[in-house]
Amino acid sequence: MLIASLLPLLDRYSLGFDLVAGPDGTVTLTVIPRNAEGKAHSLESGETRPISITAAAAEIDAELAKGADGALGQLITTRKTLADQIAEQRETAEAARVASAEVAKAKAASATTRSSTSASAPTAPAPSALPAEAKSDEPASLW
Repeated sequence: MLIASLLPLLDRYSLGFDLVAGPDGTVTLTVIPRNAEGKAHSLESGETRPISITAAAAEIDAELAKGADGALGQLITTRKTLADQIAEQRETAEAARVASAEVAKAKAASATTRSSTSASAPTAPAPSALPAEAKSDEPASLW
């Protein structure tokens, strides 16, 4: 039942296990998600946090037998949902970055076209431009 309960995690991660017997008949099962071999995405720190269950062996078996309805199944579903949301946000941010770069490139191209057509026309100094005799380290004078 353990492996069937962990199948949703195995789709995305490689898993490590740690099983420790406690002094009072309890058992601690720790599942450690790792980056799966061949997967291109990097894992967030929340995705790689170990999942620990401490209870009597029969209680752990009963909880795992619940599958997706058990605590481990719900935690796995929640982590998978959050990881999918993170991946979706990354894709959206990348698409926005590419679109922004294309818009900036189009603006630069249109500015270049505009400046080359206006370069042939006589240019008047901008009204806010400093007079030719003004020095950059002195304040401008109105007289």
